[in-house]
Amino acid sequence: MPSLTVPFFAFVLALGGLARVAAIQPAPPRQTAALLASTPPMGFNTWNKFGCNVSERLIRETAAAMAANGMRDAGYRYVVIDDCWQVSRDASGRIVADPQRFPSGMKALVDYVHGRGLKFGLYTDLGTKTCEGRPGSLGHHDIDARTYAEWEVDYIKVDWCNADDLDARTHYTLFRDALLKTGREIVLSICEWGRNRPWDWAPGVGQLWRTTSDIRDRWESVVWILNANEAHAGAAGPGHWNDPDMLEVGNGA
Repeated sequence: MPSLTVPFFAFVLALGGLARVAAIQPAPPRQTAALLASTPPMGFNTWNKFGCNVSERLIRETAAAMAANGMRDAGYRYVVIDDCWQVSRDASGRIVADPQRFPSGMKALVDYVHGRGLKFGLYTDLGTKTCEGRPGSLGHHDIDARTYAEWEVDYIKVDWCNADDLDARTHYTLFRDALLKTGREIVLSICEWGRNRPWDWAPGVGQLWRTTSDIRDRWESVVWILNANEAHAGAAGPGHWNDPDMLEVGNGA
């Protein structure tokens, strides 16, 4: 069994509240909300431990360890690369992964993760730039969705940096529609930190939505987020979940 170099216990992507189907913004008939994320998606995301220090090697080691140590079989199926994997767009507008950190290319990495019996996720942002200044998806919804589908990505986290002048419901719905047009089933994780009351409109747009600002590795932060999610438990159910951010264990303040 390979040595465990990544704290896989440190990250849960989503937790659910009480079930109530609320199809405020229904998805097109081909893809119902319950088809994807009938239970809350769980797995590992790179951000809170590694930040921008992401690489092909890290993700391969993560996937191999999760397959070997029982996490995959316990339901932790997603391996998600957060911000900083992307560096530019090419002449056609296609997003470019960092060739130094991901020398084999993103499709090869996705294939490796799938080969371990896991699912693969990536990060983008609704604005022109991500939170770390990398290329965002504004104006590129369709080409980004096609690219992610070609890579066989299973999960997209869409952040809200540099996007405050946008209408959240409208633009997340546009991103959803771009994903649907690809024909590939991809979980859409809405990450606008609860600023636009996503529990009122996100069911049917995405499969999960953040309800608060970022968690911190402090008990008071955890308790605050749990209380905030309890207030919106009625919006959650199969295919549409409140997302209380990551489970913090031992990451440091």
